[in-house]
Amino acid sequence: MDNFKYLTIVEWTKNYITENNLTEGDRFFSENELSSMHNVSRQTVRQALNVLENQNIITRMRGSGTFVKNNPDKEILPGHVNVGLISTYFGDYIFPSIVTGIEKVLRRNNIGMQLAITRNKVYEESRALCSMMEQGVQGLIIEPSKSALPNQNIELFQTLKAKNIPIVFFNAKYPWADFPCVSLDDSAAGKLAADHLFKMGHKKICAIFAVDDIQGHERYRGFMQSCIENGVEKVEENVMWYTTKESDTLFSLFESRILKLLKASGATGVVCYNDRLAIDLISFCKSHRISVPDDISIVGIDDSKFAEISDIPLTSVRHPHQLLGEKAAETIVGLIKNPNRKAEDFLFTPEIVIRNSVKEYNL
Repeated sequence: MDNFKYLTIVEWTKNYITENNLTEGDRFFSENELSSMHNVSRQTVRQALNVLENQNIITRMRGSGTFVKNNPDKEILPGHVNVGLISTYFGDYIFPSIVTGIEKVLRRNNIGMQLAITRNKVYEESRALCSMMEQGVQGLIIEPSKSALPNQNIELFQTLKAKNIPIVFFNAKYPWADFPCVSLDDSAAGKLAADHLFKMGHKKICAIFAVDDIQGHERYRGFMQSCIENGVEKVEENVMWYTTKESDTLFSLFESRILKLLKASGATGVVCYNDRLAIDLISFCKSHRISVPDDISIVGIDDSKFAEISDIPLTSVRHPHQLLGEKAAETIVGLIKNPNRKAEDFLFTPEIVIRNSVKEYNL
């Protein structure tokens, strides 16, 4: 099952309520019925119902069932103003919170939303952009695919600009793009993660970053700045790069290389590109009898919901999640209402969340 299946149920529910002209108080399907209808788990259904309840589309009453609260079509402005949201993923990581923030602001402004996923593939991004143009969206909120690599969709973006369709990037943007971007200050995040290890007494640290996304480059930049400020030499020898396509099989593909990075380098701490990588690294260390944090300390970035419930609760640099989504949506709404408005990039200042994955050394 695709990780974003619950969002399909969210959109199906809105369409079902509108097409069947359901009104407040009408009984809606139960969890079991929705699970059977869509061939998904009840957990997926609950995730969809949580989103719908937060959007005041449905309400659930313990012991009574699920009922319609609002017909979503009634909230859309005449003319059906719609914004397209194109994201690399809609999975269980930080993306649902970002989407919730975007949809919250759009709905408050009576603007509908069309969803598309690229799975971080440039050709899927091309298809999504063409589809959004065909649907006549009035604006686009986009997370770029493989943002650090040359992109074949430049002409499509130029066409969108010529059509005066405003675009806001989130999390990152292409180096050539002159559209506004809302993101975490990734360079500051990488520096903060490394700074914390040095503050805890570590003298030599290493890092693992994604090479095909700008976020990886920016987090590397901050990591390097911290190492230089702390007098560490030949830092780049202790940095490992991987592509996002390799993320699911990274620890089996490069087992010996990772072990060398952790053991032969003499490093006592490692900065990871994101929490997903950091948590996989904790499992990898456990399987190779490397103790976290006694043998190696680990810092992630994003402070995802998994950081706190990891086997070793993960110290992580916080990503703004829903607030980022809200800011991106507020920016696109402003550009739709005032096409002559000039929007600037917006960077959220990172902060670190201390948990148990970092050991303090005597200074």
